[in-house]
Amino acid sequence: MKNKIALIGVGCTSFAEHFDKSYSDLVVEAANEAVKEAGIEIKQIDAAWLSTAFPEAGVWKGRSGMDLAEPLGLFDIPITRVSNYCASAGDAFRNACLALLSGEHKIALVLGVEKLRDRSPQDSIVNMMVNQGHPFYQKGFTAAGTFACYATRHMHQYGLTREDLALVTVKNHRHAVKNPKAHYRKEISLEFAMNSPMIAYPLTLMDCCPTTDGAAAAILVRTEDAKSFNKNYVVVKGQGLSVSTGWDLPFYQEGYDFLSFQATRTTARMAYQQAGIKNPFKEIDFVELHDCFSNVELLTYEDLGFCEPGQGVTLIREGLTNFEGKLPVNLSGGLLSCGHPVGATGLRMIYELTRQLQGQAGERQLKKADVGLAHNIGGPGAVASVTILGKL
Repeated sequence: MKNKIALIGVGCTSFAEHFDKSYSDLVVEAANEAVKEAGIEIKQIDAAWLSTAFPEAGVWKGRSGMDLAEPLGLFDIPITRVSNYCASAGDAFRNACLALLSGEHKIALVLGVEKLRDRSPQDSIVNMMVNQGHPFYQKGFTAAGTFACYATRHMHQYGLTREDLALVTVKNHRHAVKNPKAHYRKEISLEFAMNSPMIAYPLTLMDCCPTTDGAAAAILVRTEDAKSFNKNYVVVKGQGLSVSTGWDLPFYQEGYDFLSFQATRTTARMAYQQAGIKNPFKEIDFVELHDCFSNVELLTYEDLGFCEPGQGVTLIREGLTNFEGKLPVNLSGGLLSCGHPVGATGLRMIYELTRQLQGQAGERQLKKADVGLAHNIGGPGAVASVTILGKL
């Protein structure tokens, strides 16, 4: 796959509480920005993938490709709806790349969208999982409670502190100030983060990403065709997806240590092998990773091979993942500031990578942005996606 697929256009709505916009409105806004940048017309797209993880959570949209076709007038072509927890967008993106490589299609659209604010607490994803999931495993299950177990284990094993967690959310909120697409664009202090309401020890409110609406899109072609559309394109260097089903319910997996996400490690190896990356800390310039909770960012530093196990705290304590650091992470503000409309998040990350690589990231533009990585992990660490983009 390396250098064979190009992104010629990307689009992204603001991530926010869009009570004044429908699911279809968000689809149209993201798609139109991508199509305009690509210099094409909608009718030229000959295949599309729709990423919506939870169509049953509120608005009942995204159950099939029809919910992409109808608002865009994009009919009589194959449209595939993808749902794979928080890695849905990465999965959709991967399948579009493979379809183009097969030679079956010429121009592909990948669009992720989720509308999570138009619902009552009684219709929440947590309630949905309890009522529709396994009758025993899902009772009492919450995302915060799940990931808090990883935090307490790292506290015991490696000396993680609540201040380390707060440093992550302070960093990401500071980055978000310069991102007009982010849900929250306000700096917070370390004291404010640590003193926010406790959700699931040791995770406070500010350690948890908000519930949000949003959409993001990308137009893909084979690199050999890219120059005839948009000369300021970027290319795919590597892509990986893993469903590590053995860890789907880690609480019941004998011997599981709560110190790593196997899906992330497996997926990263796939992407690094394709991209030819041997030392990710030195060879990758910036990262958008899945900080659904503060401790997940720290753990993912380790799983992506940026440091040794237990050393993720060193990166945040020394400021290495700040804007000015050696490996800036979540310059967009991450999930902690952008929010997490599940089906859209992965493509929002790809949008951010693309803008940095194009030199069009505005105030948050890095001086050196040649290779970027996007990472998502979904469910209780069961599925992960890694996408590496760069310049040709």
